[in-house]
Amino acid sequence: MNRNEGNKLNNNKNMICDLETGVCGVAEDEEMEVIDFNKPKKSINLYYVTDPICSHCWAIEPVLRRFIEQYGDYFNVHTVMGGLLEKWHDGPIDPANGIFKPADVAGHWREVGEHSRMPIDGSLMIDNPVQSSFPPSRVFKVIQKNHNAELAFEYLRRAREALFAFNQNISDKSVMIETVNKLGLDGEYIVKEAEQPIGQQLLDEDFDLTRSLGARGFPTIIMINEENKGVKIVGGRPFEYYIDGLKQILNTEELQPKQQPSLSSLLEKEKLLFSKEIEVMYDVEQSDLNAFIEKELKPDQYQKQEILGEYYFTTTK
Repeated sequence: MNRNEGNKLNNNKNMICDLETGVCGVAEDEEMEVIDFNKPKKSINLYYVTDPICSHCWAIEPVLRRFIEQYGDYFNVHTVMGGLLEKWHDGPIDPANGIFKPADVAGHWREVGEHSRMPIDGSLMIDNPVQSSFPPSRVFKVIQKNHNAELAFEYLRRAREALFAFNQNISDKSVMIETVNKLGLDGEYIVKEAEQPIGQQLLDEDFDLTRSLGARGFPTIIMINEENKGVKIVGGRPFEYYIDGLKQILNTEELQPKQQPSLSSLLEKEKLLFSKEIEVMYDVEQSDLNAFIEKELKPDQYQKQEILGEYYFTTTK
């Protein structure tokens, strides 16, 4: 082949060196393609109606976290307090689940924990029962509205860990103060603020919103688009169920999920993860979890502990 023929070949073919393989040759891609680096517009409002002492809300944490991590670019999350328990009284609180008094909760919670593998002790509902979910709900609202919305979501997580796994009474003032302090906020100041009329006022606004959304139980997730049309998902559902709901409300067959974060970055952000949460986030079988952890994390990055027959992992920092 003479030089002119070589030049002619190069002019007619799009040559490229592949960054991954190191092999140079003819490019298979089109000469020109339009690409879009814009994130999807957050045109959906997702309302998560919940309560700090809702065991089924604790059970869906693994699925909800993955859904928000991978599809959160499509929606704005609004966490709404629903008011599960103002106080105990003589009548039934939740007759469908056989709950008439605090002690009835313990067995129900244990069943939820065993089924979901998000550990729940529940014995404090016999020995030192939560008398109302309103105090921690008011603290959540005050942090969300007056301080830091992201930290409010973390407060809700820490409160649930304390209640369900570590058997602490999260309506107790000292427990609420300690939980807020661990967020780097002034627990005493915020809990006192939540006890003022503004705390109940903010909570009442959420109760009004809960009613207007038509939520009658927890957890309820409602996604509403720009045309004010919505999809309501009640109770714990598989991961794919939420994706299908989002596709339906966006009227699309295809979504572009983000890649899951690395386990090291997720653990650094969350600070504590139960086995089930890691399994759901990364599609790992329970039997393969230890091998996955050893592959993804260095030994000095984490501590592994066990509670109620389930492992959980914390950062060493």
